[in-house]
Amino acid sequence: MNQIKDYETLTKAMQQDKFVLYVMSEGCSVCHADLPKVESMLENYDLPSAQILVNEIPEAAGQLSLFTSPVIILFAEGREFHRQARIIDFEALDYRMGQLNEFREI
Repeated sequence: MNQIKDYETLTKAMQQDKFVLYVMSEGCSVCHADLPKVESMLENYDLPSAQILVNEIPEAAGQLSLFTSPVIILFAEGREFHRQARIIDFEALDYRMGQLNEFREI
């Protein structure tokens, strides 16, 4: 999973047909514990993904309404498709990633 360090790169990435964003914050032990689980789930799908450290990109916190961490957001055609924050339900996330992976532009 690539790490994005600036808001301009992030907005370009979110405009892809399919995109998965993982948001972490400094000092968040849950964020660091959940990251390997998310990365292993992504290995099962052909989905572009990236992570950000919200402390490095404060614009992202305001523009994406990031009030807690960790947050995982799935995008389809540049729009938010699914979001989970703080406590991640990995079963539901796997289901939504499967849906996004099968998504085809009409």
